[in-house]
Amino acid sequence: MKLTRRAAMITGMTGLAMLGTRISRGFAQEEGGDTVSLGEGGLTVYPVSHASVVLEAGDTVIYVDPVGGAGPYEGFPEPDLILITHEHSDHYEPETLEALVADETQMITNPAVFDMLPDSLRDSASQLANGESTEVAGIGIEAIPAYNTTEDRLQYHPEGRDNGYVLSLMGGRVYIAGDTEDIPEMRALEDIDLAFVPMNLPYTMTVEQAASAVAEFAPTVVYPYHYRGSDVERFKSLVEEESNDIEVRLAGWYDG
Repeated sequence: MKLTRRAAMITGMTGLAMLGTRISRGFAQEEGGDTVSLGEGGLTVYPVSHASVVLEAGDTVIYVDPVGGAGPYEGFPEPDLILITHEHSDHYEPETLEALVADETQMITNPAVFDMLPDSLRDSASQLANGESTEVAGIGIEAIPAYNTTEDRLQYHPEGRDNGYVLSLMGGRVYIAGDTEDIPEMRALEDIDLAFVPMNLPYTMTVEQAASAVAEFAPTVVYPYHYRGSDVERFKSLVEEESNDIEVRLAGWYDG
């Protein structure tokens, strides 16, 4: 059933989906993903495009903010878990979700997105507000605030609406920031093994803000993502100037 639904969606996809397909297939098949060691094994990271990423933890497959149709996900197993951070179209796309959600898929969204879901997706979804937590497929999930603090950016991500997530899995902790600035809740995080941190203007934060926050909460490994137009090499240099203990990994979210 799932493959049939995907095939139907692929037939109608635009050039964006085709771009995403090239990105995911190139990384997954040619590079084999990028493995990050956690306490009980390796978590494999597959950049898809911009804010979209696939995580594979043993037999568990997680899609984060999938958009662009079914094409970019054609080479991946069906998701056990889908995480949606917020409602913007580069993070939430109901048509893509309808193509990807399988019978056993569980989806976690922030309350604003949950209220927008079509009836076809409601049975698969649960909502988490800032500060709430749950468990799906043996993975602990905490909803972390994600918002803007700079005056001329406040309209993009108001405080209290959007989510980042901390996942507890395989004996480690993974932080997916979503769209946010270097908020106190980010800086206060502890024991993060792997982080995904955005940096682009005007929607999230500068490279300097991101590097400063990362140096403070000190994840073991960090990927810049959602960074279109930003100098990620400078981000890497700034983090490395502050700490020898944080590994910055650069990956091809915009390759194609």
